[in-house]
Amino acid sequence: MITKQIVLASRPIGMPVLANFRFENSELPSLQDGQLLLKGLYYSVDPYLRGRMNDAKSYVTPFQVGKPIEGSVIARVIESKSGSFAKNELVMGMLPWSRECIVEGKGLQKIDPNDPHVSYHLGILGMTGLTAYFGLLDIGKPKSAETVVVSGAAGAVGMVVGQIAKIKGCHVTGIAGSDEKVKLLKEEFGFDGAVNYKQTADIETAIAELCPDGVDIYFDNVGGEISDAVIANVNKGARIIICGEISSYNETGATVGPRPQSVLLRKCALMQGFLVSNYSARFPEGILQLSEWLKAGKLNYKETISKGFESLPEAFISLFEGRNTGKMLVEIE
Repeated sequence: MITKQIVLASRPIGMPVLANFRFENSELPSLQDGQLLLKGLYYSVDPYLRGRMNDAKSYVTPFQVGKPIEGSVIARVIESKSGSFAKNELVMGMLPWSRECIVEGKGLQKIDPNDPHVSYHLGILGMTGLTAYFGLLDIGKPKSAETVVVSGAAGAVGMVVGQIAKIKGCHVTGIAGSDEKVKLLKEEFGFDGAVNYKQTADIETAIAELCPDGVDIYFDNVGGEISDAVIANVNKGARIIICGEISSYNETGATVGPRPQSVLLRKCALMQGFLVSNYSARFPEGILQLSEWLKAGKLNYKETISKGFESLPEAFISLFEGRNTGKMLVEIE
């Protein structure tokens, strides 16, 4: 069987470009005992994949030039020689960017094919929602009436963080990259305030005006100058949650900016990074609570879905241009 796959053609220097990706035809081997033939349905496009394109040691193995890129995928079982999976079942796991693939089945999670929102398992009921849930609640420990600021607030993680903070009774301000996203955060996701950083000359002052009582919790998805501005407004005992640094993922040189130590010292504040995989043993807890909030109408959710396997590289690049609202996915028709 011949399938099409996407390999890393070259390592990006700065912003990824289409030339860093290459489409190839690949012949799949015969299916062996214990193996599955899968056909991809939904492919998750995530900022952290940019780090795997560098030849640098990190918390996850770098992609190899000339080898397929991989990420979270929901797929259908086309053929099975495994006693654990049947034909036509839906599964989710870390899979290659390939139309079809053969895998052993280890690490795959079954998904109910009758679920009306199958794609949510790559987002709000998957790593996206779990990242928001554990990062905010375990590190941030929000209390009623506290002030929470979320950067990248209209992104897949940010919009969930803000809504959970509202469920906990907090005053929530979001930072986003367009007036349309600011409007969305306030009107559809219940944020108390929001600011378009691209149209705001002084973010530090804007945050001070939107958060007159100071910032108790900052959920940081972007880093850089935006985070410098928020940290300057934190209260004593603030918690700063480092989830992502998308503003620096494509930097080619050393970045320079204010150093936070003096603020952290004076404000007795906590700054902590985390990986959602740290909480893998508690994933069922998080998924159950997120599901209950969804069913109760306490959580709203948006996806940006691109159609067609060939759109995967462009969809990935668009993340760094702010063209997505909520979770970015590619659906194979």
